[in-house]
Amino acid sequence: MQKKTYSIEVGGKELTAEFNDIADQSNGSVLLSYGNTTVFCTAVMSKRPGTSSFFPLTVDYEEKFYAAGKILGSQFLRREGRPTDDAILSGRIIDRTIRPLFKQHIRHDIQVVVTVLSIEEDDPDVLGVIAASLALGTSNIPWNGPVSAVRMGHNGGFEVNPTYTYRGEHDTDLDLLACGKDGNINMIEVGGNEVSEETLMKGLTQASGEIEKIQVWQKQIISEIGQEKFHIAESETPKEIIDLFESNIAQRFKEGIYIGKPGKSHIGDLKAEWMLLVESNLPETDQVSADEYFEEKVDELLHTEAIENNERPDGRGFDEVRPLFAQAGGIAPMLHGTGLFYRGGTHVLSTLTLAGPGEAQLLDGMESQDIKKRFMHHYNFPPFSVGETGRLGGVNRRATGHGALAEKALLPVIPNEKDFPYTIRLVSECMASNGSTSMGSVCASTLALMDGGVPIKRPVAGIASGLMMKDGKHKVLTDIQGPEDHHGDMDFKVAGTSEGVTAVQMDVKVDGIPLSILEEAFAAAKKARLHILNTITEVITEPRVDLSPRAPRITAIQIDPDQIGLVIGSGGKTINGIKDETGADISIEDDGTVYISGAKEGVEKAKTKIEAMTHKYKPGEKFRAEVIKITDFGAFVRINEHAEGLVHISEIVPRRLDTVESLLKVGDTVPVIIKEIDDKDRLKLSIKEIDPHFFDKNNEESQ
Repeated sequence: MQKKTYSIEVGGKELTAEFNDIADQSNGSVLLSYGNTTVFCTAVMSKRPGTSSFFPLTVDYEEKFYAAGKILGSQFLRREGRPTDDAILSGRIIDRTIRPLFKQHIRHDIQVVVTVLSIEEDDPDVLGVIAASLALGTSNIPWNGPVSAVRMGHNGGFEVNPTYTYRGEHDTDLDLLACGKDGNINMIEVGGNEVSEETLMKGLTQASGEIEKIQVWQKQIISEIGQEKFHIAESETPKEIIDLFESNIAQRFKEGIYIGKPGKSHIGDLKAEWMLLVESNLPETDQVSADEYFEEKVDELLHTEAIENNERPDGRGFDEVRPLFAQAGGIAPMLHGTGLFYRGGTHVLSTLTLAGPGEAQLLDGMESQDIKKRFMHHYNFPPFSVGETGRLGGVNRRATGHGALAEKALLPVIPNEKDFPYTIRLVSECMASNGSTSMGSVCASTLALMDGGVPIKRPVAGIASGLMMKDGKHKVLTDIQGPEDHHGDMDFKVAGTSEGVTAVQMDVKVDGIPLSILEEAFAAAKKARLHILNTITEVITEPRVDLSPRAPRITAIQIDPDQIGLVIGSGGKTINGIKDETGADISIEDDGTVYISGAKEGVEKAKTKIEAMTHKYKPGEKFRAEVIKITDFGAFVRINEHAEGLVHISEIVPRRLDTVESLLKVGDTVPVIIKEIDDKDRLKLSIKEIDPHFFDKNNEESQ
């Protein structure tokens, strides 16, 4: 085995790259380790270009259960199945970081595979970005890297690459993953607990310094062992396409896109006309070239108009948000809560469903094992939202990523389980799309939560900003719509409350964005966020006081942990019997907290049964009891189905009694008080101490 090893210290820990011949059929590969977390990355390019009309890059992030040192998966299937959400999101991070550094004219298939071989305290996603960079950088695949990544935590000060344990033990209010090169940032992923924009900029500044240190290390490696890059020439647009465009489309090109103040559909109409023109006049010409040329001209026009003429396609100011509409509730009676949010041509409907703690999602993956997830946000993007036909069902990477971003944005305001012991599921349905449905989902979901009576800390809103850069000049665009998203240089999504930021996601189409522009974008996003929050709170100022009558009711009681087995019973017989009898759902935590959910009547009945079963009796407690057996020395009575006791003959009345039968018979109901509990937990009861005249009163009533 041939190998060469390089190391660098990052965050007080050694980062080691080993280049070996394990996967010597790939164009490039690397084994990257940090602590006890190790990933293996390969990069492969097809030998011939394909027929795709776009750059065919695939990034696969492979979680291996063995990496955690455990046999995971279901009892019936012990091998890895479909990727977990964690794997999908990690793959998207790598993809969004490396993709803009490829020339988009490449038509050779390129596949980057990151396989997690070992995981302990350190995140493999950061390693995945660096490993992908080294595999591509040392290969012969044309790519404008390297690029580096670092995670920053914040707990008073900043922590470089905080471990899982550190984040669990410290009250961190920020999880910032930043990627970049040459002093610029080209990918951001943030989860924050209402952090300020100033804190985020400090984190990005420190992250940029760590990134540059890793960049120097990578460049040294590539200079020593990197292969010569394969040259892929960029084909020129055929002259006949240019001439046809200039003579038929160019003169009214700007007018067709700008004067009508259009959205995506107007550009689509103009493009359809152009493609029909090419088909009619140049039947032998490559349609892909005509398509690409039109997109290049749109890209050029949007940049020129923004930078040189201060113009946006729909005539808005650069910091202007499109018209807003918000509605809380009023969609359908069976739903526990709904929110409808419009921002220009982007329309999102979010629905809320509440359930008991037993309906929480159980996570069992390489990074998340036996974790109950009680708050979920899911995102759907049907084809009709963009006026197209297509297949419904299934979840792709984009839907998973957008859903997770909105979930991350909302999580900091969700009440904790003790205060609100519900499992919460939000589903955002994108009804119409023209720019940032993910941020529209945040707004619609906030409305749904408040409509449903979930006591969130504060409303959350989100906005997407864009960027046009040309010749050293730039313009930040607030609330980008379709064409600005597609042709712009940055997609910068920021969500948060009136008090601070809860989530950020950024990807770019250029090599990177300077920190000074990011600071400007944060300021613009805050202004827009506060404007949107004002619209939301004009519709609903705070969560409704009452839950929907359709939502289940939940109550919680506390039992001693050593009584859990008693409630569950052998093989779950006892708890399942209570569920069947009452219709309530019951879940028990390790600390003895019992959550009971369902219809009000069933919840109360189940609560009474469990309280009776687990009640720890004390002298002085008073009850109504049923006589179940008469003996010479007293009467046995039943307090409830789980507790019985003896009333001695001397404790029935305050005088000598010859026979118990003279006053009591089976089936009578009498008041009792606990006198004592013996060493075998048997209850000694008294009637005379709680009501010495009970039988006298009963005799008077009967006469």
